[in-house]
Amino acid sequence: MSAKRDGIGREFLAATGAEFMTPSDQMLGLPQPLLELSTGDGPEIPLPDPSEVEVPPLDLWEAIVRRESVREYTPEPISLAELSYLLFATQGVRSVVGGEYTLRTVPSAGARHALETYLLVDRVEGVAPGLYRYLALDHRLLQVERRPGVGRRVNAACYHQPFVGEAAVVFIWTAVPYRMTWRYGERGYRYLFLDAGHVCQNLYLAAEPIGCGVCAVGAFDDGALGQALGIDDDQFAVYVAVLGRRRSP
Repeated sequence: MSAKRDGIGREFLAATGAEFMTPSDQMLGLPQPLLELSTGDGPEIPLPDPSEVEVPPLDLWEAIVRRESVREYTPEPISLAELSYLLFATQGVRSVVGGEYTLRTVPSAGARHALETYLLVDRVEGVAPGLYRYLALDHRLLQVERRPGVGRRVNAACYHQPFVGEAAVVFIWTAVPYRMTWRYGERGYRYLFLDAGHVCQNLYLAAEPIGCGVCAVGAFDDGALGQALGIDDDQFAVYVAVLGRRRSP
């Protein structure tokens, strides 16, 4: 039986086909969007220098073959240094080139890096539970929401999957589409999802040597998750991953 060819997914592929690419805003000479969302006025938490974080050695091949989704975690917290390492591994900025683009630890189409990282923190040493955003340019955490209930709202948006509520940290990546479409037009929407896959795979591999497990989550209510994060129409949630200490075999 052939696949249905008239669904919304097919419409998306057709509308973003290379043959329909038009001059982008970059080609038209319009100013590029900011490399990162504004920080706002919330408290910020400096993160340890990732180059000084001690990570147990693990052969890359071993990390790859051991990679699996883990849905059961211990109550043990992770350290702030470990969180710093994980954030740098997934969205860390290696350099800012001419104030125009960033080179990071993951690939991105045209070095546009249109993702933002939100963290629902439950068990991180030295960090109060709540919702935070990673400020990649300065390698800091921005406090977004600490009022009770944000965790329940995120969990509900992920359809109450039990392991989401049991994680030490929930990583939530949002896409800021204009950061990508400024260069690539509507075709840039395809690249947002590719970028999210690169980031999440790095989280899986980086978690292995520090004894943590990860489970990627694609099943969530887009509107409810956006409301829980407090984001506007200029960005949308694209991917979720939960992380915690592995239980002993």
